[in-house]
Amino acid sequence: MAPLPEAVMLRSGRPASSPIGSSMNSRAAVVLIFVVSIAMSGPLLAAAPAFADDTTCRGTIGAKHLDGNVIVPQGATCTLAGTRVDGNVFVHGNATLYAKGVKVGGSIQAENHRWVVVRPRTVDGQAIKSRIDGSIQLKQGGGGKLLRNVVNADVQLFSNDGQFSVQRNVIDGNLQCKSNDPKPVGGNNKVEGNKEDQCKNL
Repeated sequence: MAPLPEAVMLRSGRPASSPIGSSMNSRAAVVLIFVVSIAMSGPLLAAAPAFADDTTCRGTIGAKHLDGNVIVPQGATCTLAGTRVDGNVFVHGNATLYAKGVKVGGSIQAENHRWVVVRPRTVDGQAIKSRIDGSIQLKQGGGGKLLRNVVNADVQLFSNDGQFSVQRNVIDGNLQCKSNDPKPVGGNNKVEGNKEDQCKNL
């Protein structure tokens, strides 16, 4: 008897029982190869997730768009002039931040800082206010100035040993000041929430 054609041999090497069975096995093999190909190509077709990079600031960053956070490292001085930051701004120990006409999607947070100033930026004679979508949280550091900003959450000044001036800000949350020596000065702040403790008259 002549050997069966190779096309109708099963993986075990034994001949198929009939040409019909061989045809079904061939179709199954084709389907299997197709499914495996799709599964292997899937990750290549899927879009890779985007991860924002943090930016370390020493010196000046101008009117540019930054995807992630801005970090002012220990002892550094950072100036943000018209900068748009999608994340937060973190100010570390003995560091200084000057933020002028910035747009921050998160919060400005400083601890053990030397100096923090958030204020407008003047362009062609027009003052462009800084806008903070989160909070301004400054604690256990030095002093600074918060002037004519728009803050969508809270302003919190806790346990600072430098002079802070808080003046003519629009704050959607609370203005909270506690255990600062000297206590903050200023006034004419529009606060939707509460003015508390050392800032109750500001």
